[in-house]
Amino acid sequence: MARTDQDSLDALVAVLRAHPGMRGKAAIGLVSEVLGASDWLGGPGDDGAVVEAFGGSVVACGEAMWPPFVRADPFGAGFAAVLTNVNDLAAMGAVPLGVVDTIVAGPEVARRALEGMRRACELLHVPVIGGHLTEHDGEPAVSAFGVGAATHPLSVTRMAVGQRLVVAYALDGTMRPDFPFFPAFEARGERCAGDVRLLAEVAAAGSCVAAKDISMAGFAGSLAMLLEQGRFGVTVDLDALPVPGGVDLAAWLTCFPSFGFLLCAPAGRQDELAAAFTARGLHAAVLGTLDDSGLLDLRLGDATATVLDLATEPVTGLAR
Repeated sequence: MARTDQDSLDALVAVLRAHPGMRGKAAIGLVSEVLGASDWLGGPGDDGAVVEAFGGSVVACGEAMWPPFVRADPFGAGFAAVLTNVNDLAAMGAVPLGVVDTIVAGPEVARRALEGMRRACELLHVPVIGGHLTEHDGEPAVSAFGVGAATHPLSVTRMAVGQRLVVAYALDGTMRPDFPFFPAFEARGERCAGDVRLLAEVAAAGSCVAAKDISMAGFAGSLAMLLEQGRFGVTVDLDALPVPGGVDLAAWLTCFPSFGFLLCAPAGRQDELAAAFTARGLHAAVLGTLDDSGLLDLRLGDATATVLDLATEPVTGLAR
């Protein structure tokens, strides 16, 4: 019997629902259990916290690398520590100002992690402005914290029914064979610094009001986190999704792309937003329209399937 679009889509949804990057986000609910409810600008909630200071907005964020990743590839972990912070700052509409790092490791691992950070900082034009290093022979740990400035912060608090969901990717590169990571930075080189600063430009222009970077939660998990705050829903047109040549759709939707952002555009401005990215040689597409269903649905050809019902299946469980 021939495989139908519905069969393919149902199989894909099963993969997405089982993705450990999505399921692991439930642990974030512990923050609310201990610290209590908060707001999406003050954090935690968006990809960074917005602090009003001296007449402007300062954005702060942080990332801890998975210790087995640090042990196996300290250079890659150091690079990723910087990259993830810069992407989080970009998703807040902020221009990155600097990164502070903490490293607990033996001398060789620490050296390679710092070399990875240095390489990422060179590509993204962001300095390491401080940090902490402790020599330690046990399991290594690498974390980094970013600070940026935003004239027009992006936030899920500005999302509304009727806005258009846009995705923007860098498709230059190939999938890493040993880890679900799609690095585009070597191919894009010096363009990387301008790529991440583009989100501050579209925020200031008003063509983008909210954003989230596609992280280790994968496409669906990151999108669910974006929708969760207002229990928004959307039907994603997978036929419109930019996908690198030679990469399986399921692998693409469960990987961490080095440059991948989910963006919310006011109705009527989605083409303007997408064009800002394509003008830089990036790939952007309009995938759907926000609604109030609370359902994250996917459409492939004539088939539709639900990945999550956010009314009954919270992703992070953060209390607001």
